[in-house]
This record gives sequence, structure tokens and C-alpha cells, in this order.
Amino acid sequence: MPNNTYQDALNRLEKIGKLADINEEVVSTLMYPKSTLTASLCVRMDNGSREYFTAYRCRYNDILGPTKGGVRFHPDVNQQEVEALALWMTIKCAVVDLPFGGGKGGVTVNPKKLSPMEVERLSRSFIRAMADFIGPNVDIPAPDVYTNERIMGWMMDEFEAIKRMKTPDVITGKPLSLGGSVGRGDATGRGAYLCIKELEKKNGWNPEDKTVAVQGFGNGGYNVVKLLQKDGYKIVAISDSKGAIYSDKGFDVDSIYHAKQESDKVKAVYCEHSVCEQVEHDRLSNEELICLPVDILIPAAMDGVINSDNIDDIQAKHIVEIANGPVVSDVDDKLKEKGITVVPDVLSNAGGVTVSYFEWVQNRNGISWSEEEVHERLKKRMVEAFNQVWEIAEENDFSLRESAYTLALRRIENAIEAHGTQKYFSR
Repeated sequence: MPNNTYQDALNRLEKIGKLADINEEVVSTLMYPKSTLTASLCVRMDNGSREYFTAYRCRYNDILGPTKGGVRFHPDVNQQEVEALALWMTIKCAVVDLPFGGGKGGVTVNPKKLSPMEVERLSRSFIRAMADFIGPNVDIPAPDVYTNERIMGWMMDEFEAIKRMKTPDVITGKPLSLGGSVGRGDATGRGAYLCIKELEKKNGWNPEDKTVAVQGFGNGGYNVVKLLQKDGYKIVAISDSKGAIYSDKGFDVDSIYHAKQESDKVKAVYCEHSVCEQVEHDRLSNEELICLPVDILIPAAMDGVINSDNIDDIQAKHIVEIANGPVVSDVDDKLKEKGITVVPDVLSNAGGVTVSYFEWVQNRNGISWSEEEVHERLKKRMVEAFNQVWEIAEENDFSLRESAYTLALRRIENAIEAHGTQKYFSR
């Protein structure tokens, strides 16, 4: 994520705030993170040496509730990235009406170069540094890039050891055996899928007639196209960090996922039982995939992939963002002019934080919901949020991004005004 991403996020916030006639005091409040903690984590390596890693945790805004957001382990993590992600999480939680503010954390590290035991020590060191900055009623971490449920289990265990009490609600995205929730694994992709199904209803299209390209075949990208394929959508292009495959005949998603788990590469194959056969396909770059003439483009990998360099070449009719910030703010207006519908990340990838909320609720109440109940609760919240965003767009001739931000900012505005703004105190 480039260093100007946070400024780009602020520019978009300020622009939409003015467009939606949001109280300037509210927008001004959201221009600054409430608090960001930086720490140096000392980790004993397997060879006996000590290494130091820079860690961050941002609690951006907690007017609607305790902050919530993932922790990522990645070599490009920096303060600007963490604060941008925490701002987006603030907006996201408000869009789907969760009683949370936005938070985010990260460690500047390449976890692929660490042993499993070194990753565990790093995870526990992160919690020791952040133990007084997080908590079930203050800030609740979750998995993100290169972190997973096992790492969340280590983090929860370390927090409980420090506090000398059981606190399963301090972390979400945990293993089921440690208080995790069913339905959390595919929640991000399922949330995006539910948004696409609402688009389908609004436009009255037939799934069998629609082509889909997904850039990024991780958890979110895989799960959304898996669900779409079951409904008849044709998945014609898939990519990972190494490149893309394309076939106008479409691919079998599960076969490609199976091959990727075996080889760590996206391969154009069809698998029946344990036998996989290569199917006819073209090799593309990730940049070429972004510009394919498909009905639905799903950027599910990196930020900033749709920008001023390629905006004129974008041919997709609909863009559904699973990655955080895949479209830079400078091209928002151009996409609107081209008639391309963009379902923004603050809505379409909100399934993950929504089911994290469900996990938090279950932990706090000592109950467990079935997978069917989790799916139904997620569907209800995502569909309701989508239709609220759609209605604002229809009434004001806004893009869906402008509408989603408007919905979120109005909810935050109501909470801030309840405490009193300049207008109240100057009467």
C-alpha cells in the first residue's frame, strides 16, 4: 500500500462529506485518528538471536462503540496504511450499522521468512505491547493479511495470561474450539456475493449470461466466485500474485482452488476426484485481467489497482470491491461518467467484520449460533445495508460509494450531534 493511501482516504472522505452536506465538525473529527500506538517488538529467533519488528495499532474513532479491526503481518505495513485501513473500518462498521468504531493493526514483517515458533513469539509479543491498548470493551483485533485463526488463538491466550482472566471476546476470528464462530471463514466472500445477488435483483439479469473476473484468489476472492458459480455465473478469469488465467468458456473454481492448495499456483485445470486435467486457457498479467470486458470485475487483492494509468481501459460493467481501496479516489468520477457501477469496499467486504461482531456477541453471552443462523443474520444485515445505500443513490443521483459514505457519515453525525456540536453550544 503506497504511503499516500491515507491522504487519498482523507480526500475521499472530505469530498463526499461536502457532497452529502455532512456537518463540517463531523468531517473534521474523522480527519484525525483518535490514537495510534507504535511499538518495537523484540522476538527471540530460533537461532538464539534477537530481532526487532515495528508494530502499530490504531483506534481511529469510537463514537459508535469499541474499535474493531484486523492485524496484518506484512513487509509493507506502515503507520499511514494502518490509519487508512482504520478509517475505512470506521466507515464500514457504520454502513452495516454495527456498534463498533474502526481500528487496525499490523507488524512490518515478512512472516514467510519466519518459522512457526517465531510467528508465535511475534504474535505474543504484539499482544504484550498492546495489552493496555486493546480489550473487549475498547478495541477488538481480528485476522487480516498473513494472520489466521491460529495466530488469533495465540493472541487471545497471551492477553488472558496477562489479565489473569478468560476473555474470549477480546479477539475474533479464533478457532472454533477456542470460541470462534461458524460462518467466519467465508464471511467476506459471502458478504460480497450477497451484494452481487442484490445487484442481480435490481437489474433483473440472468446469472448464466454474466461473466466474472476475480483478481486475487485468497479467502475472499475464492469464496465469492465459488458461490457465484453455483448460481450459474461464468468465472472466466482468476489471478494470484504470480499472474492470471483466462478462458471465455469459464473455469471450475473448486478445481483451480484444489490445484492452488497443492502447488501454490493458479492453474487452469479441471479436477475429478484426485485427477486434474489442464484445460485450454490464456495466460494474462494481473494488469490485463483488470481491463477485461467482463460483466463483473472483483478486485480482491491489492489496493490502488484501478487508477489514472488504466482507467480509460477499464471495460467491466460492474466492479465489486473485496480488497481495501482497490480504486483510487481520483478516478471515482471517471468511473461514474463511464456508467460503471462500483459496489465499494466499505459495503461489499463488510461480511467479515459483521460475522466478527456475531462472534463477539456470542462470546459475551456464552452462546453459540448454528451456521444457518449466522448465514441468515449476515444476509439480513448485508441486504438491508445494500438497499439503504441503493435508495440514497437513487434519490440523490449518487454513486454507490457516495451513498455508502453518506449513510455511514449520517450515522456518525447523529452520534456526534447527540453530544453537542458548535450549532448547539452557540445558541
